[in-house]
Amino acid sequence: MKSFFQDILIEAGCDEAGRGCLAGPVFAAAVILPKDFTHDTLTDSKKLSSKQRYLLRDEIKEKAIAWAVASCDNHEIDKINILKASVRAMHKAVAQLSVRPEFLIIDGNYFIPYPEIRHRSIVKGDALYYSIAAASVLAKTCRDDYMIKLASEHPQYLWEKNKGYPSQAHRNAIAEHGITSYHRRSFQLKSDQLEIPFEFKG
Repeated sequence: MKSFFQDILIEAGCDEAGRGCLAGPVFAAAVILPKDFTHDTLTDSKKLSSKQRYLLRDEIKEKAIAWAVASCDNHEIDKINILKASVRAMHKAVAQLSVRPEFLIIDGNYFIPYPEIRHRSIVKGDALYYSIAAASVLAKTCRDDYMIKLASEHPQYLWEKNKGYPSQAHRNAIAEHGITSYHRRSFQLKSDQLEIPFEFKG
């Protein structure tokens, strides 16, 4: 893991969580860490246990120079597509940072430039750079918290366990109970469903 991509400009790492879900918003985070930041366990949030992520979240918030989390809901995802909604959530997070970054490093290979800030997209960046990994942890844990709250409204979908991802239990619940106002209608919500196929609205 590396502390930064470049060491001249103020650099923020950005990542999202929830892109592949059938329900709920997509969350994104932006994090500026000290130039000398290192950590023994921080890495891509998907490689960490839930307990590790929540412990790291508190540490990231404490040690970061600045951090922010934002989201785009399922209606926005259906309107503009999931890729653009993911980027929009990142833009919202960057805009909320208490320190304005001068350079952004983005997990993945798709990004719409943020006004007047240079960026670099990095495939698997959350396993390469601490600031992107930190953003992935914040986005993931904040989204998990949100989905657990939504689960109390619609317990039959087991969102407290699957967090809106397309588990078999989630798909079975959709088949039995239909969809909620939180489901993404532009996604293929049931494996045998033809009425609401995935649509990429470019």
